[in-house]
Amino acid sequence: MQVHSNRSVRRAKVTTDGKRLVSHAGTALLAELADRIGLTAAMSEAMEECGISWRIHDPGIVLTHLAVAMADGADCLADFAALKEQQQLFGPVASVPTAWRVVQATSASELRAIPEAVARARDAVWAKDPPGDLLIDIDATLVTAHSEKQDAAPTYKGGFGFHPLASWCDTTAEPLAGMLRAGNAGANDTDDHLKLLETTIAALPAPWRAGHDRGDDPDEVQHDIVVRSDSAGASHDFVAALASANLGFSIGFPVSPQVRDALLLAQEEDWRPAIQVDGSRRPGAWVIELTDLVDLSAWPEGTRLFSRRERPHPGAQLSLFDTSAGFRHTCFITDTEWDPAEVLELRHRAHARVEDRVRNWKDCGIANLPFEGFCRNEAWMAVSLVAGCLLAWSQRLVFEGELAKAEPKTIRHRVLHVAALLVRRHRGLVLRLDEDWPWVSDLATAFARLRAAFP
Repeated sequence: MQVHSNRSVRRAKVTTDGKRLVSHAGTALLAELADRIGLTAAMSEAMEECGISWRIHDPGIVLTHLAVAMADGADCLADFAALKEQQQLFGPVASVPTAWRVVQATSASELRAIPEAVARARDAVWAKDPPGDLLIDIDATLVTAHSEKQDAAPTYKGGFGFHPLASWCDTTAEPLAGMLRAGNAGANDTDDHLKLLETTIAALPAPWRAGHDRGDDPDEVQHDIVVRSDSAGASHDFVAALASANLGFSIGFPVSPQVRDALLLAQEEDWRPAIQVDGSRRPGAWVIELTDLVDLSAWPEGTRLFSRRERPHPGAQLSLFDTSAGFRHTCFITDTEWDPAEVLELRHRAHARVEDRVRNWKDCGIANLPFEGFCRNEAWMAVSLVAGCLLAWSQRLVFEGELAKAEPKTIRHRVLHVAALLVRRHRGLVLRLDEDWPWVSDLATAFARLRAAFP
């Protein structure tokens, strides 16, 4: 009779005499990426006036190391110790108290300089792999605070904490800009959206930024950009600013009484089936253009209004109008010409990917704002955006297949946390990766591609 093992692990003798072992060897890829694209040097320049003068630890390098740690899963400064204990690979890494002092020294001036440093690195990345025309998503999220912190406030969902607003480039899956706001900040605050829009455009390389400052000549535009948002962005001033900057828009629109009247006037034969990404029909969903049935004169010239109706999914919250109609209705406005309703609706529906961007952002440190002071938490958020960029750039430049689309947790478990042996040779260091690890060839190839792209 066959005997089955009832153990979950083979029992091995445990010793503490291992030498030159690196437990998170793949994380070195992100640090090397930062060096080779010029991010580390740019961060050093951004922090050179912060008032700290240390012989060993450059404040900019400390923040770069912190970004690498956050990309690797750190969500508080105590987690930074894991990087410090591997100085044979990463060089002199600051202690946790030293990292705290660097964050403490990051003031308003440095908070303006850090995005500029990231933008310079983005120039190098996009020069290697130009993305073409862009889709930019804007969304806000809630971050819970479990203790009294400066500007933490009750949120509209009954919690307590912060309400940051951020933008992502959907074309390249990387964060572009972010704003830390009090928990009671409005989701549809026009001033915040305008400020975020300005920093978002400033984060783009020059060819993509050309023609997209407010008041620019449309002939200066080199790359078309479409900004997407939910109905929180449906304010007249914000949409007017988009039009003034030659930015296309696809913005969620509230189902107002005017819109309900238009839906009642719409002819059944005018509803067109919604489509999937592959062009096939989306079951239980239809799209219609309502531009001629609603007064849009207060919006920029050329604004079009569309509505989607779909059979409600279980648990959907329906208005009284939706309940009587038997469908859930959503709307959006856009200035895109010619394209049919179903194509524009598919593009706007893809704005839902921003929820994945937000979740990944929270997985890179923003889910926990660890400091009491608001400015220090702003610095933490700025570094978390750097961490998100490092992950997105590595996936864009050196990974392929599943790893090029994987979320941070998957990247960590498959390539960043791989074990290795660090060996000294007469020509330098050799990082000997675990040959039995299933994704070892992906990581080795990634290092080779990085060094070929940025010698």
